[in-house]
Amino acid sequence: MTFEDLEFEKTQHPNGIQALVNFGLYELSIIQSDISYGGAAGLYEIGVFVGGELIELPGITTDGDCVNGYLTKSAVTAIMQKLYLITAKNPVNIQVSNMETIWKKSFI
Repeated sequence: MTFEDLEFEKTQHPNGIQALVNFGLYELSIIQSDISYGGAAGLYEIGVFVGGELIELPGITTDGDCVNGYLTKSAVTAIMQKLYLITAKNPVNIQVSNMETIWKKSFI
């Protein structure tokens, strides 16, 4: 799967777009919004979830941070390829509809 295969949905809170990809144990959230790191510059931010909890993942996020921002489309593709290598699970696009609840749980 590459960036071009992502199925983005519009979001209202925050205002922007988001795709969610399942890698078995991990779910990768890719966002571009008015509050995401790099969103105003047309770049993307990712976060990795396990069981609805935002986590750090070495090689994907930096130590002490649960998100990775200011990413180009090719950088997002590289992260998806790393997650495939970590999990050996084919990525599957999933609906974003539940993510507002997950984001609120993570940040409030």
